[in-house]
Amino acid sequence: MSIPSSTAPVAFIAAQNVAKGVGVQPPESRLAVIPLHQIDPGRHLLIAGPTASGKSALALAVARRQGGLIVNADALQVWSCWRVLTARPSPADEAAVPHALYGHVAPGTAYSVGDWLREVAGLLDRRLIVVGGTGLYLTALTQGLAHVPPVPPAIRAEGDARLAAEGGLARMAAALDPATRARIDTRNPARVQRAWEVLTATGRGLADWQADTPPPLIGPEDGQRILVTADRDWLADRIARRFDAMMRQGALDEARAMLPFWDPARQWARAIGAPELVAHLRGEIDLPTATERAIIATRQYAKAQRIWFRGRMRDWRPVQADAKSTAPD
Repeated sequence: MSIPSSTAPVAFIAAQNVAKGVGVQPPESRLAVIPLHQIDPGRHLLIAGPTASGKSALALAVARRQGGLIVNADALQVWSCWRVLTARPSPADEAAVPHALYGHVAPGTAYSVGDWLREVAGLLDRRLIVVGGTGLYLTALTQGLAHVPPVPPAIRAEGDARLAAEGGLARMAAALDPATRARIDTRNPARVQRAWEVLTATGRGLADWQADTPPPLIGPEDGQRILVTADRDWLADRIARRFDAMMRQGALDEARAMLPFWDPARQWARAIGAPELVAHLRGEIDLPTATERAIIATRQYAKAQRIWFRGRMRDWRPVQADAKSTAPD
């Protein structure tokens, strides 16, 4: 595959997703520049970063110049019911270069990181540009994922009941095998319940299952890893402006369309901002309050992403999204 110019830079606008037809990305004059010759077109490219940091713009720029299939690694962008609210690539972007695993899962369908990995495995005959902010997806892709058997619904229901009981979290943590208990955050209810369910269902601790993790689909020798980073205040401002743009472009209409089916326990209902917009549509809060709470929730989500990246993706190459540039607006 030929490169148009071995020294031409790939610049991505951290606050504008190049050709996003829905216009959810506000203009910005700061650029992060990566020399194109530093990106090998013969190897997969993995791009991670917090929400609103400009990952999709970089992926699109590279795909236009080098070719490749852009593959979604955002657990919220898989749902068919959300395009604007999750800042999925626009139809124009998808027409410009090939995209995969965006908006392909119907609400109500169970979908896991294991499902995502299996779908990615079926695409490996092409050069992939994997882009997203779901740390679990990206670490599973590059470090492997243990094949833990599914937990029966009855055990999951029992886990829910135990956790909800007074002192349930501490009792569930105490019931874990020592190796698993030492490895997980015992203050995290979801992690503790998951480990308890696996142990109860299989008689084998989660740490033991994880010890049998198969090789990753894309190891260090197969893919280049870029981690988009940004100043917290810069990103917070961008998140606020982007959500305002989402509201102008139909985010509330998306929430209204899903209102008859709303169930906060469903995976698709975890889209950032959706609970707040639904609360407004139900008359529980006014629209300015819903917008403010959605922006706060997005900032909290970005913080959680950064914590994951710092803790588990230290070997990824950092690229600063808010680097100063003299480029015009």
